[in-house]
Amino acid sequence: MAERTKEMPLPLSREELVKELGHLGVKEGQIIEVHADLSAFDFVIGGARTVVDALLETAGRNGTILMAGETKDNSEPSEWESSKCEPYMYKSIREAIPPYDSRNSDLSDRGAITENFRHRSGVVTTSHPQVSYAAWGRYAKLLCNHQSLNYPLAEESPAARIYELKGYALLMGCDFDSLTSLHLAEYRTDDRPIHIGGACVSTAGGPQWRSYLDLHLDSRDFINVKNIMLKKNMIRQAVIGGCRCMFFSIIPAIDEATRWLENNSIYELYR
Repeated sequence: MAERTKEMPLPLSREELVKELGHLGVKEGQIIEVHADLSAFDFVIGGARTVVDALLETAGRNGTILMAGETKDNSEPSEWESSKCEPYMYKSIREAIPPYDSRNSDLSDRGAITENFRHRSGVVTTSHPQVSYAAWGRYAKLLCNHQSLNYPLAEESPAARIYELKGYALLMGCDFDSLTSLHLAEYRTDDRPIHIGGACVSTAGGPQWRSYLDLHLDSRDFINVKNIMLKKNMIRQAVIGGCRCMFFSIIPAIDEATRWLENNSIYELYR
């Protein structure tokens, strides 16, 4: 293969991506939570479809791929950071927001790869209106069997199931602050305050606005976890098609995050 140059990046095919993923440590039969940014690659022939094809091929019939979604538009309008609305509009906006739909609701900033993946044959999803998951493969139904409306990334969530199943994380053009399952560490500590969220859900009686309890999650601390794991040689790294990729086990990642939060919490004085 010719050497890639800055002026003319080499196109990345499905076959080459499968081979590179294998060199990174991704193997058939593994359970892998994937976070991927298509724009981080130089040039993928076939785009998002090719990346998803390569992931499914690499995982194989006995493997499982898990991806997280986020439906920011189906949320409490009073918490929106942008200036889309004034307080007097909140009630009418809540009444007009369409209920979560696993096939059609926008996944906000999750990107083309997640969007392509969730429409693949055999993919199952959770039904949380704001932080859903999609999974394909041997343990897909087990991972997505239940996700509580309250505290949706805690022990009744795919984040806890992939921990129990000794899964892995694959970050392609993403950093640790994108890894959804790391939020499990925040629930396992007393590090975050509680807040009330809201979303529109489908019920037998039609669309209904539901309030739910959650933590005020903050993924910025997860970069510290990456630095700890790098020092301990817990992360395999590679550049694939110009995209920086990281592959590692979920269990030590969540354990390290839990320890870091326990030791650095601003709420330590109140425990």
